[in-house]
Amino acid sequence: MAKHDEFDDFFGDEDDTPVVDTRADGRLLRVPLRRLAPNLVNPRIDFGTEAELIDLGKSLLRRQIQACPAVSRSAYLKLWSDHAERIGDVDYVLVTGERRYRGATAAGSPTLNCVVDDGLAKDRKTFMEAVVSENVDRQNFNPIEEAYAVQSLVAEFGSNRAVAQHFERVDGWVTQRILLTHLASEAQDLVRTKAMPLDAARSLGKLARDNAWDGPKQLAWWADEQKQRATASAERSAAKKAGKASAIPKPLTGVKRAGAQQEADQFYGRKTVSTGTVPGEPQVAAQQAVISAAGEGAGPRPSDEPAHQNRVPDPRPAGKEVETAGVTSDGPWHSGAALMDAAVERLSPSERSKFVLRYFQVSSGVDAVIEDMRGTLTVEDRSSLAVILQQIASGLLR
Repeated sequence: MAKHDEFDDFFGDEDDTPVVDTRADGRLLRVPLRRLAPNLVNPRIDFGTEAELIDLGKSLLRRQIQACPAVSRSAYLKLWSDHAERIGDVDYVLVTGERRYRGATAAGSPTLNCVVDDGLAKDRKTFMEAVVSENVDRQNFNPIEEAYAVQSLVAEFGSNRAVAQHFERVDGWVTQRILLTHLASEAQDLVRTKAMPLDAARSLGKLARDNAWDGPKQLAWWADEQKQRATASAERSAAKKAGKASAIPKPLTGVKRAGAQQEADQFYGRKTVSTGTVPGEPQVAAQQAVISAAGEGAGPRPSDEPAHQNRVPDPRPAGKEVETAGVTSDGPWHSGAALMDAAVERLSPSERSKFVLRYFQVSSGVDAVIEDMRGTLTVEDRSSLAVILQQIASGLLR
């Protein structure tokens, strides 16, 4: 039992598991590359470019942190006796770490650190699980390599479900990967280079399996699929642009503009001028009323009636003063409309234009629309929206 002292009590460390020497089953050795060979059942075929392998090899020359798992030559040949001539006269066979082996070879490194454990060669199932699991768990395979790796596991485990349960995945995880093995080499190259997305590759793999399609038929299907995807993408873009356009209010014309003018009259406490004109035609008197609201210059209100007769009636009891020191109901503060009249009369023409535009934005809900669309509008869209709002303001002031 490991030594126990007061530090263990203080930190709550009650782990008495002893350190075990595992050299009988797992020995760390520095193996010369000439006495070492990669296994011949590794589904991985993409190990990187020559330059990448040289960089890896130089890194291993400085320090190899992760040792490569390996088995003895005799243990490996018990599983695949027909590989004897191909692996040559070596002492050990790699389980994983072929990329490190290739990198060390490319950089001229003489040795590679290996952990030798013949328990990994207990049977083919155990060996293949060790070969594949590291790459699958760490996602070091490209999709095609992963497909053939999973296929090799199915051959050893006996069924898709057995493999899925071993790796704690759903059955579909195995099926979807094996579908890629039915692709022709040309289609597989498209998947490796990411020119064909995985969803399309799996659909094509199923069609190729069920219909026994050869390479040309598979490529023809992909060409047609690309056209359909491009069309669908264009339709989505058009629908998105149409949605943005419908959210922007159109300039008011005809009766709608006249209605907006009447709302402005009510806001400023003016009488609405009835013109009797045909709907849609310019209503001169109403336009003059809007101009009088915005004002062409400071001065008295152009009205034959006293100004107080055009104001909104005061809802408070007669004679009650505003509860503000020095301000009574006789001043312009007795109603919102009178206060706005007083403010407008003191604005320059350009300020009046901004004032009317701002009122329209708030009263019509344009502000809320702009805020909703702010995150989706491009700079060009915002510029177009600004122009439309200016047109609206001009329509109200004409």
